Amino acid sequence: MIPILFEDESIVAVDKPAGVLVIPGRGEEASAETAQQELERRLSRKLFVVHRLDRDASGALVLAKDAATHARLSRAFAERTVKKLYRAAVLGEPPEEGVIDLPIAEFGSGRMGVKEGGKPCQTEFRVVEPLSGAALLECAPRTGRRHQLRVHLYAIGHPILGDALYGKERPVGGATRLMLHALALEFPGERWPAFRAEPGADFEAALAARRQS
Repeated sequence: MIPILFEDESIVAVDKPAGVLVIPGRGEEASAETAQQELERRLSRKLFVVHRLDRDASGALVLAKDAATHARLSRAFAERTVKKLYRAAVLGEPPEEGVIDLPIAEFGSGRMGVKEGGKPCQTEFRVVEPLSGAALLECAPRTGRRHQLRVHLYAIGHPILGDALYGKERPVGGATRLMLHALALEFPGERWPAFRAEPGADFEAALAARRQS
């Protein structure tokens, strides 16, 4: 069951587990219950998806309860006023902090990549904790492109642990899940508090393994 972080008459904020789709997928994935479907069933009402998280990522996700709220929050994402924080465990030893400014384009089959002429993308990052052969980062994407953090970190030579799509060795570092977690969401100017979802037991277990190795 997906944990609910906050709910009022306009929105519901949840902590999406890794492995759960936000909206229906294709092929074999089409039969799996999505986060949207589970929450609509539990709350007995239609919900509107404001933004997405990758299936294999976890963390804070907000859905709207009405079309007007959906339009307002979607506009906030489009205008880049939403504050987003992620935790990502990556391979190697990245710089202590930096800004990745590389354009991203779609290459087909669901893969994105850095490409001249692609859509502008910027990601801020800083090291939270050095690990054995890896590092835990806090990332703040300034833009919201598909797979942005995964592509950007791979492009600078530090793919996210557990990534089965980007990286020379897949899953990267042999991790059992994608080590990407949406830690916090904040909508400046709105009445809601910042929504924070702490990493779950599976994320912490993978970190612990890197601390001990």
